[in-house]
Amino acid sequence: MSSNPFGEVPVLPVAVPFGVVVFVIQLVFLLRRGRFTWPRAAVAAAISVYAAGVFANTVFPIFLNPPPNEEPWAPALALIPFHDYELADALTNVVVFVPLGILIPLLMRRPSWWKTLLTAAVVSLTIELLQLAAQRLFSGGHVADINDFIWNTVGGVVGYVIFVVLTHAPILSAVVDRFRWHSAAGAAHLVWLARSDRPAAPAWNDRIR
Repeated sequence: MSSNPFGEVPVLPVAVPFGVVVFVIQLVFLLRRGRFTWPRAAVAAAISVYAAGVFANTVFPIFLNPPPNEEPWAPALALIPFHDYELADALTNVVVFVPLGILIPLLMRRPSWWKTLLTAAVVSLTIELLQLAAQRLFSGGHVADINDFIWNTVGGVVGYVIFVVLTHAPILSAVVDRFRWHSAAGAAHLVWLARSDRPAAPAWNDRIR
C-alpha cells in the first residue's frame, strides 16, 4: 500500500526553489540598477527566506490525488470579522507580518506607514486567495479568513513602527541606512539642494525701506 495515497506534495522541493527564484530576481534588479552592496544582498536574502517560509506555511499541504468529493464544492471561507477567532491566532498573524513591515521600508525610496499598510494588505490578500485556490484545486487544508487578513495587515504596520523607532536612534539609523535600497542621505541631499535654490528672503532692513 502506498505511503502517500493522496499524492501530498513535499514542501521543501517547492518552497526552496521558490525562495531561490525570489532571491535571483532581486539580485538582478540590484545589479542592473548599479545598487548592489552586500548589506542590500542580505536584505534580498532575508526577503527570500521570509517569502519561502510564508509560502510553505500558508499554502501547503496540497494534494495531487485528493479523495473524490461527491458533494458540491463549497470554499472554506470565514468572512465575519472577529467572529470565532482566538487571541493566540491573532497574535501569531501579527508576529508573522512584523518582519515584512520592517523589510518593506528598506526597499522604498520614501517609506511611509500607508505604503507599508497597503503592501502588507496586498500580500495578505494574495495569501488568502492562494489558500482559496489550493482548496479548490488541491484540497488544501487552510481556511481563507478575513481575520487573518486583518491581523496580518496590523502586523505589517507594527513592523513599520519598529522600523521608524530604529531609524530615529542615531546609532541604529546609520546601521539601517546601509541596508536601504535607496540612499537616505542622497534623498536628504536632494531636499537640501531644492531648498538652497530658492531665492533668499530679503533682510529685515530691506523690507522696511
